[in-house]
Amino acid sequence: MEPTRREPKNDERSHDPEHGIEPDVTAGSAASVALIVTGGTFDKAYDSIRGELTLSKTHLPEILGMVGCTVPVRPVVETLKDSLEMTDEDRAVIASACAEAPEPRIIVTHGTDTMTETARVVLKAELNKTVVFTGAMVPFAVNGSDALFNLGGAFAAVQTLPAGVYVVMNGRVFRCDRVRKNRASGVFEDSDGDG
Repeated sequence: MEPTRREPKNDERSHDPEHGIEPDVTAGSAASVALIVTGGTFDKAYDSIRGELTLSKTHLPEILGMVGCTVPVRPVVETLKDSLEMTDEDRAVIASACAEAPEPRIIVTHGTDTMTETARVVLKAELNKTVVFTGAMVPFAVNGSDALFNLGGAFAAVQTLPAGVYVVMNGRVFRCDRVRKNRASGVFEDSDGDG
């Protein structure tokens, strides 16, 4: 299953020839999960020519196939950006994508540096949906990545938590308004809502 690339005011389920995208036929059903891709370390890959990590495509179709995910999923590529490059406009677009999704359960893959900021924008939208943000500290394409672990946690959380906006990282579930990234230790931890 390939992700759709979200184009404003276009049907998200249409075929995208540029990316060979064909959506899951169960998209929009009550049992399905929208998987909104925004980029971040999760989807970075090493570019040996440039000698750096880059974002050019999502690894999620490969991951979902590799792990044998049986949950009906409708992937949507919203953007492929490092979260440090996310703007307020990007956050508003992600919140709109969550609001417009027909599914009541949504996973958003996002860079970890500003994940909580975007999650709080979605929280302010007051959606009656379960939205789970997750990401990775090490890219999926790099040995020792935490991407699979975090994505698996997000799939379990999105199916069992009540409506609200959450962050799932490091084997833990956090309310999005009560979590922060500890940059010194490289883990997410409880906060008092101070970011």
